[in-house]
Amino acid sequence: MQRNLAKLSDGEYDVLIIGGGSFGAAAAREATLLGLRTALIERSDFGGATSAECFKMVHGGIRYLQHADLPRLRSSCRERSAFLRIAPHLVHPLPIAIPTYGRGRKGRAFLGTGACVYDLLTLDRNIGIADPQRHINRTQFLSKQELLRIFPHLPEEGLTGAVVFEDGQMYNPARLVLAFVKAAVQGGASVCNYLEAQEFLWSGSTVCGVRAVDRLAGDTVEIRARLTLNAAGPWADYLHADQARFKGHKRLPFSRDAYFIVDRKPSSQYGLAVQGLSRDADALLSRSNRHLFAAPWGDRTLFGVWHRHFSEFPDAARISPDEIQTWITELNTVYPALQLSMDELSFANCGLVPFGDTATQEQLSFGKESRLIDHREAHGIGGLVSLVGIRFTTARADAQQALNLLLKQWPERRIGARSKESLTTPLPGGAIESFDRFRREARKQVEGISDESLEALLHNFGTQYVEVLNVAPNSATIPGTATLRNEVSFAIEHEMAVRLDDVIMRRTNLAAGRHPGAAAIRLVADQMASELNWSATRVADEIELVEDNLAKHFARAPQPEPEAPSASDQGVPDRVLA
Repeated sequence: MQRNLAKLSDGEYDVLIIGGGSFGAAAAREATLLGLRTALIERSDFGGATSAECFKMVHGGIRYLQHADLPRLRSSCRERSAFLRIAPHLVHPLPIAIPTYGRGRKGRAFLGTGACVYDLLTLDRNIGIADPQRHINRTQFLSKQELLRIFPHLPEEGLTGAVVFEDGQMYNPARLVLAFVKAAVQGGASVCNYLEAQEFLWSGSTVCGVRAVDRLAGDTVEIRARLTLNAAGPWADYLHADQARFKGHKRLPFSRDAYFIVDRKPSSQYGLAVQGLSRDADALLSRSNRHLFAAPWGDRTLFGVWHRHFSEFPDAARISPDEIQTWITELNTVYPALQLSMDELSFANCGLVPFGDTATQEQLSFGKESRLIDHREAHGIGGLVSLVGIRFTTARADAQQALNLLLKQWPERRIGARSKESLTTPLPGGAIESFDRFRREARKQVEGISDESLEALLHNFGTQYVEVLNVAPNSATIPGTATLRNEVSFAIEHEMAVRLDDVIMRRTNLAAGRHPGAAAIRLVADQMASELNWSATRVADEIELVEDNLAKHFARAPQPEPEAPSASDQGVPDRVLA
């Protein structure tokens, strides 16, 4: 993966994809599987916005039981299985406990019946997943005593136990996006980050490519393609601003979905669902309020998700300290034993996804599916389809649907998407039958690095970890972290990392739910400066950009460790670990 703008302007592509998030990256992979000459461009870095900021869940569709939407339930389950099959190093099952209280819609019978119905509707959920550790298990029931052993601080009054269902969790969403991009490159695609589509190229009423600007150097390039897929997410509508051509087009509502991470080590492998204070107005069957989730992720705990109607330009999406305090207050209200405080906050994320068409700030109408627009039907414009995705889980399937819609405009080349190959072919690094066995064999072969560093390598790179270790002779870790300096070199040489932010925030675990520390950031900046010939001014600018980004995520630089207390002072606060 190397940036090559000259190649992008060489000839005509079969399909051009605008947007390098999960949906655009998945579409690029799908296009290469179909044998199409493919180009993929992204205005910032691959997976650098909503995809990287998601709640890290791969949903199997159990919530669609509330809406009696069986097609979407089945589709979500199929896509979750696909992720577990093609990216076993980056996606794993996560059991989630939902406490049950009394009878009725909060009770064990109501929720348990729904979960068991879901099991029956998804009996094929583990087909083709070789590793039993990656299987999604059927519904389990925990007694009150079993649940309290796992979560001892749950309110006991009326508690009858819990229903446990399993979903999927991503190890690193940004690296999962990158795996799709790398698969597209292996299939022959030309890809480029920091290349922003500014306007369409036209042949009469047909889109035949885009004029794009390099946001690093300022150069302009024209990329020509027979077909164009606009998968730029919340930025997609801004390419449709020309009302003379896109008559009547308007930007539909978006939700700013947000969550935060706290510095609490999980006490179990289970996630926990608690009822929040907002409702899903579209649900036909509901326990009452929507669930909020506490999910273990590494050595930290995630809490979310909160939704807010968002109508501003996407770059303005932020979270305020007052909002986080409100969310903490909500969690402490519905689950008093949490005793969360702002001091524990280590990271906060937000991204924009489609809301329901009738959504307002006062009446939430949660989005259920991606937006797919055939501009031939909507505006009389050929060669263009737009896809605004809603859930990372459905990226592959929605991308496949969008490409099939585009290919209707090329009858002599029209072919059905190769679904089986797409569902079963591992992403780069994902050819792993048993992750536990893979880990044991790697530990025998690799010397000189810690278990923590090796674990991160195996998850982020899968079978490609050997290439990372061989990229440079120095496998030393970056001080204060488990990240190897090899990973920085590999990101530059093989993964199109061109900004310090790319390496700190997405290619490595350096900013995985925390600030990596000023010393680590400076060391990586100096290493990139050496390999990319940056000036001192460029280094300072890159560090400032990273620190600004971390500040927007509420990531504070680690403070020096205090002196160890005396034995008499070493009391442990009685707080729940989610």
